[in-house]
Amino acid sequence: MDHKDLVQYARSLFDAHGDKAEAEAAQKAAAAREAGMTDDAEKWDKIRFHIKELRGPRAT
Repeated sequence: MDHKDLVQYARSLFDAHGDKAEAEAAQKAAAAREAGMTDDAEKWDKIRFHIKELRGPRAT
């Protein structure tokens, strides 16, 4: 999955799940790591990063 695809997937996940999208990506990354699928875990970590960027800074 190239950078453009990761960003597009992050946008779709964020649009569908809002603030819960980041947690979902983190759970997917953890599950992939547990299953020994390090490449998939890294992809989910990158997706999570892009979701954080889309969400922007949190208001306090």
